[in-house]
Amino acid sequence: MIARPRLSLLWPHRRTRLKILHFVLFPLALFFTIFDAGDNLPATAGVLRFTSILALIFVTAATVMTFDAMLHGMASRPGPKLPPWARRVHWWLHRALVVMVALVPVLGLVIGLTASRQLWAGGIVPIGVPFSLPRLNYVVGEVHAVQFYLLSALIGAHVLFNLWRHYWLRDNALRIIAPKRWHKYL
Repeated sequence: MIARPRLSLLWPHRRTRLKILHFVLFPLALFFTIFDAGDNLPATAGVLRFTSILALIFVTAATVMTFDAMLHGMASRPGPKLPPWARRVHWWLHRALVVMVALVPVLGLVIGLTASRQLWAGGIVPIGVPFSLPRLNYVVGEVHAVQFYLLSALIGAHVLFNLWRHYWLRDNALRIIAPKRWHKYL
């Protein structure tokens, strides 16, 4: 009988996974907030394929983060130095982030379902079976864009909240998510 390797040897510790997901999702969210193919990037085939591949990476990381939160609950707890109002903000902010990150792939799927032709994520994964509903596709696309900008605002609030915690309260909030080799700079 062949012994199977333990899952812990194949999959990193939860904190490590969450750090990796943060460092994948944050720059991609920043990229999609600043750049939009067709608006401020040329809508060429190469640019659309590149942004589609980045979107596939974002959706994969968002799905992993969502399932992690659903299976294991929230990884963070409010620090002991947080005043009561900040504890409530911490609770709501983290849950709102998980919900908004989870909605990105869902609305992307609805865009694929309402499209007039088969859409492919990164040229690799088909996004649903198109039902050719152009009006609904336009509305869902606009809702998806607004939802992503709301997610960007939540990410900004999350970053500012943790910077406030780290520098004002001095509770080392940034050291929780930063790799150990960066701790000497924080």
